[in-house]
Amino acid sequence: MKILGIDVGGAGIKGAVIETTTGELLSERIRIESPRPATPEAVGITVQALIDQHHWSGPIGIGFPAAIQHGVARTAANIDPAFIGLPVADYFSRQTGCPVQVANDADVAGLAEMRFGAAKDTAGVVLVVTIGTGLGTALFSDGHLLPNTELGHIMLDNGLVAERYASEAVRDTQQLKWKDWGDRLNRYLVTMEKLFWPDLIVLGGGASKKLHKFAPRITVQAPVVPARFLNLAGMIGAALFAEEKLGAG
Repeated sequence: MKILGIDVGGAGIKGAVIETTTGELLSERIRIESPRPATPEAVGITVQALIDQHHWSGPIGIGFPAAIQHGVARTAANIDPAFIGLPVADYFSRQTGCPVQVANDADVAGLAEMRFGAAKDTAGVVLVVTIGTGLGTALFSDGHLLPNTELGHIMLDNGLVAERYASEAVRDTQQLKWKDWGDRLNRYLVTMEKLFWPDLIVLGGGASKKLHKFAPRITVQAPVVPARFLNLAGMIGAALFAEEKLGAG
């Protein structure tokens, strides 16, 4: 099935046509700067621009930086608070004239890794952590997603919120060396292991490409591997989520 997958991020909004049976991109990946402020109207205009550039009129899946409950945004991370309480799937469907499905951005990135990526055919508990402006998480048990876990907001034993201590943004802002930042990320992963005992941890986002630089600092028992799809995971997973919803409907 061909679905336009869109990944709404704090810095950019990306889109490509995805073949959901393989996870392959069937079109060029197009990226447009995220509007500021990222109000529903402004994001809607940007999404429409992506649709127009792809000459698309079919189903769309969107990975979105918010907890999404039954199509309604319950939080707003790096987007305008006006999204909170908005039925975003219905909103974008009306804006675009296309059938649109929306899910949390980390959740859909996790779906891509579970279906075709680093966690393919992995039984048991899998934790996917996307490292970027914050720490996004997706938690799976035998392939089944527990949506909207938002575990990057958990409080660590040092009294700090995890994503304000161990995100890529923190590493950049504080100009931390990889080993020092690796110690911080390890503190977070150790906390996750004590809570969920994952059989596999998949790290996504830009930092995952540098895993070899901080891997010696990681002490969890679970294997820790880089995501396969990196920055493409959101678009691929959004398309997979839309396919699942369309099939269920």
